[in-house]
Amino acid sequence: MATNLNNSNVATRENRIGSITGYIGSLKDLASQSECGTLKGCSRCFSQSSSCLSSCALGQLSAIRDIAIIHHGPAGCSVAAAGTYYLDKVMAKKRGVTNNTVYVGTDMNENDTIFGSTSTLRNIIVEVNKRYSPKAIFVSSSCATGIIGEDIDSIVDELKEEIDVPIVAVHCEGFKSRIWATGFDIADHAVLQSIVQPPREGVKSNKINFKNFYESARPEIIEMFKNFDLEPTFLYCNSTVEELSHISEAVATTCICGTLGNYLGNVLEEKYGVPYVRSINQCGIVGFEAWLREIGKVTGRSDKIEKYIEEQRAIYLPKIEEVKKELKGLRAVLGMGPGYTFEVSRVLNELGIEVVWALAWHYDKKYENGDVPPSMKYLLDNNIDFEASVADQQNFEVMNILNKYQPDLYLSRHPGSTVWAIKNGTPSVYVADEYMIFGYKHTLEFAYSILDSIKNRSFEKNLAKRTKLPYTDWWYKQNVGAFLVQEKDKK
Repeated sequence: MATNLNNSNVATRENRIGSITGYIGSLKDLASQSECGTLKGCSRCFSQSSSCLSSCALGQLSAIRDIAIIHHGPAGCSVAAAGTYYLDKVMAKKRGVTNNTVYVGTDMNENDTIFGSTSTLRNIIVEVNKRYSPKAIFVSSSCATGIIGEDIDSIVDELKEEIDVPIVAVHCEGFKSRIWATGFDIADHAVLQSIVQPPREGVKSNKINFKNFYESARPEIIEMFKNFDLEPTFLYCNSTVEELSHISEAVATTCICGTLGNYLGNVLEEKYGVPYVRSINQCGIVGFEAWLREIGKVTGRSDKIEKYIEEQRAIYLPKIEEVKKELKGLRAVLGMGPGYTFEVSRVLNELGIEVVWALAWHYDKKYENGDVPPSMKYLLDNNIDFEASVADQQNFEVMNILNKYQPDLYLSRHPGSTVWAIKNGTPSVYVADEYMIFGYKHTLEFAYSILDSIKNRSFEKNLAKRTKLPYTDWWYKQNVGAFLVQEKDKK
């Protein structure tokens, strides 16, 4: 991959790494087609839901402390600001810091969309800088500005001479990609383009970049890395601009989710030689140990890491083996982003739970370095197979699968999806926290959470009896891929 940090645009995942949002088949077929490069996605002639990539992009950036986001678009495009503002304040308070980030919408109207509003945008940027004194300014496009071709880059370039903090254009028009994870890449590109500096000469660091969502396990991970003489820099929640400017000096980059962090990790490796830890993620025992060993390999700390693994195994493995006896034979369906779908599938396999179907909200055929995602390579190498599909939060497909297979359990990282499953009478686990299955301790807690869900099903049963779902018998009798359209079938 050759990254151009002089261009504020970053190619979508569809165009850059062959990502898809439509597929029905088996896991082995999906992995095999990915490996040989023949995978082609399908579209849908009916779609129930999706998400906007700008929420992913600006949600990531707004978590950086003391910066300004200026979202150039109609008021409705800034609807996510309220939730983002609240979450950022909560996470800052939990960390014990203050986050003075501001999220400003330019409130474009009909006149602006006809005649343009770059002069208004310029005035707003100047006023935001004067009023709030942010440490960096991210000027975001929207669908409206993208459609009319509003030239936000020229305004940003012009103001770089007047404003003495980093300022960058962020192109995150919602319509440009069906894969909202493209927004993560857009946020990374903006940070790399405007804030990250080349490593300082002579600086020797023991810091490791850790890309995550909300750093909920921060104290625990800091303590763990002390055993290896490593200091994690968490990105981007509660990061400072000063911290971000030096992430090119880290000994390595790792992430909690390959979907979230692969763009940042690969560019830091390509541009500055910072090794990117490529392994299955930290979910479950196999994942946690593989991840730690890869960190040991790239940082020269293998002996310390093996010692830690031996100590933790002695504490937790007997307890995990005991709870596995109660989980063996359960059947599960799960629906998550691809960075978790095929990782959690592996963990369920480790716990003796049969995965009968897994849905990924999208699927990346190859990562930036040209390799198949590690999670898929692991499943392929270990001859693990089950039915799989790719569906961008198409809940009607989830309900079709649950009705056909009647699993013991449904797991999802989307709260709305779990609610509908419960209404169907299916016990569900909302895998909300990215660290819910992190390492030995949390894998054990995860196993207990599953036990709690399946042992008392009275809530699901009572709710299902009293709920009339909108899905008819006609739909339940259809093949789950009834609305998928093959390229050859398009007129």
